[in-house]
Amino acid sequence: MAPRCWRWWPWSAWRRARPPPAGSTPSFRQQFSTQEQPPQICVVGSGPAGFYTAQHLLKHHPRAHVDIYEKQLVPFGLVRFGVAPDHPEVKNVINTFTQTARSGRCAFHGNVVVGRDVAVPELQAAYHAVVLSYGAEDHQALEIPGEELPGVFSARAFVGWYNGLPENRELAPDLSCDTAVILGQGNVALDVARILLTPPEYLEKTDITEAALGVLRQSRVKTVWIVGRRGPLQVAFTIKELREMIQLPGTRPILDPMDFLGLQDRIKEVPRPRKRLTELLLRTATERPGAEEAARQASASRTWGLRFFRSPQQVLPSPDGRRAAGIRLAVTRLEGVGEAARAVPTGDSEDLPCGLVLSSVGYKSRPIDPSVPFDSKRGVIPNMEGRVIDVPGVRPVSFSDWEKLDAEEVSRGKGAGKPREKLLDPQEMLRLLGR
Repeated sequence: MAPRCWRWWPWSAWRRARPPPAGSTPSFRQQFSTQEQPPQICVVGSGPAGFYTAQHLLKHHPRAHVDIYEKQLVPFGLVRFGVAPDHPEVKNVINTFTQTARSGRCAFHGNVVVGRDVAVPELQAAYHAVVLSYGAEDHQALEIPGEELPGVFSARAFVGWYNGLPENRELAPDLSCDTAVILGQGNVALDVARILLTPPEYLEKTDITEAALGVLRQSRVKTVWIVGRRGPLQVAFTIKELREMIQLPGTRPILDPMDFLGLQDRIKEVPRPRKRLTELLLRTATERPGAEEAARQASASRTWGLRFFRSPQQVLPSPDGRRAAGIRLAVTRLEGVGEAARAVPTGDSEDLPCGLVLSSVGYKSRPIDPSVPFDSKRGVIPNMEGRVIDVPGVRPVSFSDWEKLDAEEVSRGKGAGKPREKLLDPQEMLRLLGR
């Protein structure tokens, strides 16, 4: 899973590199002495975005010091808690991150919740720059009736459960049902489907938690449907993850050839990665497998399938109303072409029985601190090319900056026969300096 967001927060070089002791006030000399000190940068979040930021800073600023703050007691974020346990090669990047953390110019501070244990304004006062790379910690709600029923989980929580994320350790999903439905057709959806269907003996030597492995050993899930509101040309997973699903031991795929009618001609125009992915889907759906593959599929005890042109309307309750027993899907059609095509309801719907619903329709960020502006509708910190906007803060102007403004004033004055035309608007001055 890729890093979800980085947010840069440049700050002035006015304060010393560490917060002053409680109750004390830095002297004037201390406040202005940072010209003699190396840059002190704070990175909030120790996932891939945080560590790559730290690596870049340490490499390109030889005197910089980076402090990484992490709310978990352990580092590495999504590499530890998001990457599927059967993808150990993806986690090799931890070796590089470890070398960064061992640098004499880098310090890791785990078990520190920014916004609770320390406020962002305190970090602003203590560092030359604060980088917010705490990622997208929440899931996108389905906002449909029945979403609160037992048996309905976010894929994010499910992934956290089998990967040992402390906040999800009590999830306890009931896998006694025959059919599971995953809403969303990205890599996370395929990760979840693969973990549900992989024979447990294949997971025993991975870093999956023993608690999760014990539940998976008792699982009765035999069929997994991976549902998307659009079509084969708009799936968000990659070819590597699709190949893994097609070759998954003990399983066979179910794809409806009708979903691929006319696709052969349309894929000629699409970019190569999308073309290769769609061709693999098309072959899997329409071509008869060879003898060896046919024999393997015939002996498979589990199945998975992609359901296209379906959008969730309602989670259906069991007769006693105590848990999920199915999902009502609106049938959709596409308006537009390619990846920009929109799914619109046709007015028809279908009910799909299932005992487990996993929502994998995306993540969103949470606000970190009241002092940091946050767009709750979009789930992002408002920024311009990564720089947080609408935040009070000092943006120092150097003497060379002044000389640029001076040249602009002189230039504007020449036309009127004046020595200069003074700039009056501070915001205009900052724009002229590229701020």
